[in-house]
Amino acid sequence: MGLLETIRAGRKRRPRRALVYGVQGVGKSSFAASSARPVFIQTEDGLDTIACDPLPLAKSTKDVLDAIAALYGEEHDYRTVVVDTLDWLERMIWDDVCAEFGVKYLEKADGGYGKGYTYALPRWRMFLDGLDALREHRGMAVILLAHARAEKFQTPENTAHDRFAPRLHKLASALVQEWADEVFFATYSSISDPARVKTDAVPERVMRTSEGPTHVAKNRLGMPAELPLEWAAYDYYVQQAYPATSSSSKGAEPNG
Repeated sequence: MGLLETIRAGRKRRPRRALVYGVQGVGKSSFAASSARPVFIQTEDGLDTIACDPLPLAKSTKDVLDAIAALYGEEHDYRTVVVDTLDWLERMIWDDVCAEFGVKYLEKADGGYGKGYTYALPRWRMFLDGLDALREHRGMAVILLAHARAEKFQTPENTAHDRFAPRLHKLASALVQEWADEVFFATYSSISDPARVKTDAVPERVMRTSEGPTHVAKNRLGMPAELPLEWAAYDYYVQQAYPATSSSSKGAEPNG
């Protein structure tokens, strides 16, 4: 068979890869817990109040990779893998690099001058490759959770300003964002943000799906710029993208 004969026209339905980052307590883990049959790889403690299936708390990068390997090789019926959170995983990766070079701070690794951050990238790629293996061979969707931080940002046309981004080093953040199909910023609506509005009402939680001056985000599903922070809202647009294979039963084929 020639190379051109391997071409298959049309869309190929594949499980989604989503990065969801946001402020503390906004509901990122609850969003992930409402996905299709999720299992959590937890790098930080804090899932006690959420009804979900967490694997034992990972305390090292090896624990995280072992969890991915178990989901790849062992029998289970989970449909979504959730990593909660990436910023704690990053600290584990930094610890590995520091231990390899016998230094206390990543800035001094690999000869200093910040080279340690670049040296850490292959470990990130190994992690993402493992998740892709779950996606390709086990049909699992991926949800990566992270906290948010404000970063300085400047375009050639505008002055510098702050915007929200995942709380990761810029090299790791760029790698993960490029890998993900969707990047959502989880926050509160402008009219119910408890930091701005003094009210006893329950604040409305939303996710921003497209990049704006205040945040990093993207999507490949033609979503509106803002949606409720609910799995069903995300899944609706996944199903719209693949109408021929969409399912009417909740949780049957929600992962793209």
